[in-house]
Amino acid sequence: MPEDDKPGGGGSAPAPRLKAKLPSAQGIKRPDFTPHGISAGRDRRMPARPSPLTAAQARKRRRITIAALLVVALAAGGLGYWWFTRPGPTLEVTGAFGKEPKVEIPDEVRPTGKHSAKVLIQGKGARLAANDLVYLHFAYYRWPGTKPSPSAGTGQGEGEGQDNGKIASSYAQGGPRGLTVGRKDATGLDKAIDKALIGQPVGSRVMVEVPPKDLGQAAAEFGLAKNDSLLFVLDLVKAFPSVLPDEQKKFDEDGLPTVEAKKGQAPEVKVPDEEAPDKLVIKTLIEGKGPAVAKGDQVMTNYKGVIWDSGKEFDSSWKNGSPQPFEIGTGKTIPGFDKGLVGVKAGSRVMLVLPPKEGYGKEGNEQAGIKGDDTLVFIVDVLGTAPK
Repeated sequence: MPEDDKPGGGGSAPAPRLKAKLPSAQGIKRPDFTPHGISAGRDRRMPARPSPLTAAQARKRRRITIAALLVVALAAGGLGYWWFTRPGPTLEVTGAFGKEPKVEIPDEVRPTGKHSAKVLIQGKGARLAANDLVYLHFAYYRWPGTKPSPSAGTGQGEGEGQDNGKIASSYAQGGPRGLTVGRKDATGLDKAIDKALIGQPVGSRVMVEVPPKDLGQAAAEFGLAKNDSLLFVLDLVKAFPSVLPDEQKKFDEDGLPTVEAKKGQAPEVKVPDEEAPDKLVIKTLIEGKGPAVAKGDQVMTNYKGVIWDSGKEFDSSWKNGSPQPFEIGTGKTIPGFDKGLVGVKAGSRVMLVLPPKEGYGKEGNEQAGIKGDDTLVFIVDVLGTAPK
């Protein structure tokens, strides 16, 4: 026996012969026939194409696609959130300070029924304090508490020329009005306006809601229903104290009335037992530091008038409760005021002694108890001038 054929011999064993019976191609169903696995897992109608992208480029494209889908999803969600939380209609006030505002009150917006104030334009002037005299432009409106019926028209006010419920406006009445704020005796509408203005700086525009309960009996005068309110838009144009900042020293000069006063109070005037002067007398009791009065200025004053012969007081803005404006230098007041107040600085107190020709003339003023030959004594505080 040759060595190579012996068990354990050094030669290698011959490879075993495998026998396999391969099926005939005709016996295999078409879907199972995938020669060499070339088209396995693919649609035989779509031939395989090699990808033109590298692996890194493919990953980048997937990231971009995912990010785009997220953006779309977030945008859709945000749109839905905005739709359910979008703001409703609001009351709008537009226009420049010192110009008549445009007020839009949507039918859907109702008053709160409570006093409220909102600063629409913040001023930079001095803040209003009690007893300040403020000149302000105003426009005010009826703010309906119920939705107008279709027969009510386009929401215009009920009166001729009214606009969106507008009742009145200083812009149509010749200019800003003077108002003393912080008065202890203020009631009704004055008190409601005071509450909104104290502490506000000059140059501000303030919107104020005043409900009927704050107006008392005056609510009926404005034609307000139970749930209506008044809506004010106020422009604070100019302000100055209605009480002179300086205290007056006693004035006592031969042949002239004696004048004493405590700060913030009406002066006491004692007329001498002498003949009255026959010419206009002008005496400065307090020297102010403000701008001088010019012809044509509207001057806001506190004043007291007495008759020389009797010493009787015939008029007093202090007693009447509010300062009084006069247009100076244009013949719209008595001659002595026109002559005596031009050039006087705001913040001053002056004494004017007026013979009949500088006062009410030969006719006098019967209503005030002034005869045609009466000489008059006025103590006048020049508080300031109205804005032009």
